[in-house]
Amino acid sequence: MEDAELLKKYNVAAPRYTSYPTVPYWDIESFNTHEWLNRVSKTYASHKDEGISLYIHLPFCESLCTYCGCNTRITKNHSVEVPYILAVLAEWRMYVDALREKPKLKELHLGGGTPTFFSAENLGLLINGIMQDASLAPDAELSFEAHPANTTKAHLTTLHQLGFRRLSLGIQDFDPKVQFLINRFQTPAQVAQVTSEARQIGYTSINFDLIYGLPGQCIDGLERTVNDVIGMQPDRIAFYSYAHVPWLKPGQRHYTEKDIPMGDEKFALYQFGRKLLIDAGYEDVGMDHFALKSDLLFQSMATDKLHRNFMGYTSQHTHLLIGLGVSSISDSWTAFAQNPKTVEAYLDKIAQQSLPVEKGHFLTDEDLDIRKHILNIMCKNNTAYRDKIPERVQERLLPLLHDQLISVTENEISITNRGKSFLRNVCMAFDEKLWLKQPKTQLFSSSI
Repeated sequence: MEDAELLKKYNVAAPRYTSYPTVPYWDIESFNTHEWLNRVSKTYASHKDEGISLYIHLPFCESLCTYCGCNTRITKNHSVEVPYILAVLAEWRMYVDALREKPKLKELHLGGGTPTFFSAENLGLLINGIMQDASLAPDAELSFEAHPANTTKAHLTTLHQLGFRRLSLGIQDFDPKVQFLINRFQTPAQVAQVTSEARQIGYTSINFDLIYGLPGQCIDGLERTVNDVIGMQPDRIAFYSYAHVPWLKPGQRHYTEKDIPMGDEKFALYQFGRKLLIDAGYEDVGMDHFALKSDLLFQSMATDKLHRNFMGYTSQHTHLLIGLGVSSISDSWTAFAQNPKTVEAYLDKIAQQSLPVEKGHFLTDEDLDIRKHILNIMCKNNTAYRDKIPERVQERLLPLLHDQLISVTENEISITNRGKSFLRNVCMAFDEKLWLKQPKTQLFSSSI
């Protein structure tokens, strides 16, 4: 079967599987905060030696990038910074109280929004406040997301002094036509300057985010963007599929579907960009990610230590991930919990001295087993059952086997080279909740 035919067949709405069950299938009715904190405490007690992961969501941006699917708050009023930081620190202390001791941080990531919306001084206030109630593991990985157009040397210096060694720059595309449509502006010169300064200061891993399938995007423009990126030699590159979800993100109505590459055209952008990266020495890592062999992300994949959580792919594996801030999701391994999605609701909960959790899910034994197989496919490109593959899973895998996207033995499923672009489709075969209750409205973006 030709690639174009494969694309048409498998270009369906599919989860990104940063969790299982996926958020739309959480059993929120049986969730309660008391049991959530109990599970957090139990997981920590069982795995405290490995440390915990910490994600902090900083939602503010000065302008709306119309393509963006993240939880953001648009404002030019920087007086919001300190009150929000104090709220995050109050939430952190609630979790530290539940753990009954200062935990060891294995991983800390600042996401958004635009973390560099905050001043360097206020980011220092945030991290110093976190570290008053924590210690760093010797091999801890601290990282932050940054906008190339507003990241200053002060940002880079302050965070480096606090232990940060990795940053991720949101680029998406350098084509002026695309930048106009998505309202996201930064030049190759700005990106090169931030990258150079970061390396001089001592950052050891720099990631660039790129997106294919953006409105106005074409092969020639993407080629210029990728070649500019390759010239700067980032250690990692995330090459994401644009998710068109205007029913969730009204900003995407700034353009129409006629502006968006679809079907064969979109897949051609992916194939072309991927080939440029592979030819330049980058290696496929999981789904949508590429890394140089010298980078820890590739090395973790090569040694079967690659992990995936709500922050995406990571070289750090912890059983407890605590998410702080508006809309953040936490994972105690046996349960998930999500904070309110609006800044006002989040701040109100904190003002009431209440843990700002809005909804969650307690994983069943079946959930945990399925989660294991999905994680294996996403991170290791194979998974194995103790006995035979369940018949219902075998049936769902048959089309993928026929199209040579996977290979199958009596108890093991492996991804072929051809199948690496279709990991989300393979994972759907294990997703019992999705098969049990097919969505009546579109919940997920297309898989390609």
